[in-house]
Amino acid sequence: MAREGEKDLVEAILDLFRQRHPQSELRLREILPIDPLGPLRSGAVDIGILWLPVREPDLTVGPVLHREELVLAVAAGHPLAERGRAELEDLGDHPVVYPEGPIPDYIWEAHTPSTTPTGRPVRRGLGILTLEEAFRAIAGGSIVSPVGSDVASTRQRDDIVFLPITDAPVMRSAPVWRTSGNTPLVRAFVQAAAEAPR
Repeated sequence: MAREGEKDLVEAILDLFRQRHPQSELRLREILPIDPLGPLRSGAVDIGILWLPVREPDLTVGPVLHREELVLAVAAGHPLAERGRAELEDLGDHPVVYPEGPIPDYIWEAHTPSTTPTGRPVRRGLGILTLEEAFRAIAGGSIVSPVGSDVASTRQRDDIVFLPITDAPVMRSAPVWRTSGNTPLVRAFVQAAAEAPR
């Protein structure tokens, strides 16, 4: 799924690919964060732009296309909102949302760690299926969640505050495809991705 900061880049990739392969049909599909690998494995999509890491023996990962910071989404009245920033250690004090889907643990761990830097456990709060469900739960005040800064920039709301996480890792995105589906068109898309103007 392309997040907002990726959209311009994705459009540039698609434009370049279409120029080079005008007879090819392209269709964009949303990949839900709770199941980022399922559409690839089922053949519903040929290539996805996914958050890293992806370490699966049946999937190939291309070059990094995009980087974005994580921010912490909290309710507007949450105590952290007044502070104006957050640290990963703060996750030990507040339950976080978690995806109710087959996303591999190691992928979610890169986004929302299960322990703080000092080793305290991060409690799972509400399970969610969509980003909108997560935002409704966060707005209620009892739960927080790291989200990508690109998502935060496009989802400004009166009931949620997005706080910079001063020690969060930078999330990276890359094209991912089935190794068995490494067709000339997939390779052409990856080449367009590498050569598209940033």
